[in-house]
Amino acid sequence: MNDTRDRRSPTAPKRLLAVLAVCVLGFGLGATTLSLAAPAPLNILVNESPQKPLVHLPDFTPIIKKVGAAVVNISSTSTKTVPQGAQNPFPPNSPFHQFFHQFMVPGGPTQQKVSDLGSGFIISPNGYIVTAAHVVHGADHIMVTLANHHAYPAKLVGMSVRYDTALLKIKANNLPTVPIGNSDHLQVGQWLLAVGAPFGFFNTVTQGVVSAVNRSLPHDDQYIPFIQSDVPINPGNSGGPLFNMSGQVVGINDQIYTKSGGYMGLSFSIPINTVMRVVHDLAQHKPIQFGWLGVEVQDVSAKMGKALHLKEPVGALIASVVSKGPAAKAGLQPGDVVVTFNDKPVYDVGQLPPMIGNTQPGTKVSIGILRNGKPKTLEVTIGTLPKSASAQAGGASGQSGDVSRLQIQVQPLTKSAAKNLGISHGVLVIGVGSGPAAQAGITPGMVIQDIGQQPVDSPAQLEHIVASLPSGEPIPLRVRKGKQSLYTVVILPAPGS
Repeated sequence: MNDTRDRRSPTAPKRLLAVLAVCVLGFGLGATTLSLAAPAPLNILVNESPQKPLVHLPDFTPIIKKVGAAVVNISSTSTKTVPQGAQNPFPPNSPFHQFFHQFMVPGGPTQQKVSDLGSGFIISPNGYIVTAAHVVHGADHIMVTLANHHAYPAKLVGMSVRYDTALLKIKANNLPTVPIGNSDHLQVGQWLLAVGAPFGFFNTVTQGVVSAVNRSLPHDDQYIPFIQSDVPINPGNSGGPLFNMSGQVVGINDQIYTKSGGYMGLSFSIPINTVMRVVHDLAQHKPIQFGWLGVEVQDVSAKMGKALHLKEPVGALIASVVSKGPAAKAGLQPGDVVVTFNDKPVYDVGQLPPMIGNTQPGTKVSIGILRNGKPKTLEVTIGTLPKSASAQAGGASGQSGDVSRLQIQVQPLTKSAAKNLGISHGVLVIGVGSGPAAQAGITPGMVIQDIGQQPVDSPAQLEHIVASLPSGEPIPLRVRKGKQSLYTVVILPAPGS
């Protein structure tokens, strides 16, 4: 019995393996059958009807639909004189550049046609167009292309280089126009929109915000109170419109600050209020007049503010006053600090020139000043800016004198030199040692006009005034350098030290 059980036991695992094999095969066939079944349909919801935005961001499409057709592209062709001759095929940083350059034979000048691209906008249905003056300055031919790709030759009605504004005219009617806004209402942080042709890419739209207003730029005309923004503009945008969120033009895109030739985050536009003042005169063929006060101004540093007894270093410091000019007639003096102009605050020197220049000549305005730290208000009638006249320093001769406390040597100013400089008094600096004057930036050739708010007429008088001034305190010192007067601060040592 035990033997029979022992003989059958080896067959049991075989039967179990067979059953498992069938089961595995069955599952495999079942899996194959399931994989060949038809796939379930994709259930994707498609809804093309307008939806409410989940996040509220500015939508500029209504502005472009309303005014985009009034933005134009401007191409100009001018003739320029360029030197003739072979060009160096190697870049300046190549070791072969200088080697090749020594074998180049320069030719005479030759005339070449140069093409420029810019932008503009239509301001009247009968074809008047505004752009930047540098887009069409010196152009022989000007073409205007509308948004519908119709092109027209344009006539230059007039331009102002000082305000970088030009007015063009094309023979067309019933044209779309842009609404003109008020740039005085701009505030830092407001959204802006620019439309133009950067690098020739027509009808390009970019956006940003107002970064600053009334911005003066170095090496540019101080009569333009630029709008600074972060709206991306590039070559080709010049002359194009800058829109606010109401679709109104608030400026002309004019220039960028760049080290690469392209946009770097700083864009500058001419306010439309400034532009339209020029445009109206150009349309009527009137000479463009600029307001004139007859002063030279400079910034108020912290040291200068202390020297002038100011509570804080703000305003525009008057460095010189033109004889018989509007400021002189009103009683303004060198050393006065302008803090308001026509009831508008003046926080720094860059704000004052645009305020004056954009004031119509003959207008009477009130000017708030600080004189020796005390407030005063004067009434001034703005004059007309005269044509610039060059004034250069003449030679001076006579008995020289040493002012040991300043460590300088000076001599009297001749009448002819004073006349050429446009001043009535002062002494010429002919030598500067290592001392207070050198530390204040005084150099030979300058003319010292005032020190400690006291006028200087002779070397002896300068030495007498300096001897009476306190030591260790900032003292305002006014000098004339070429045709410009400016203030600096000098700190005098103790007498005899």
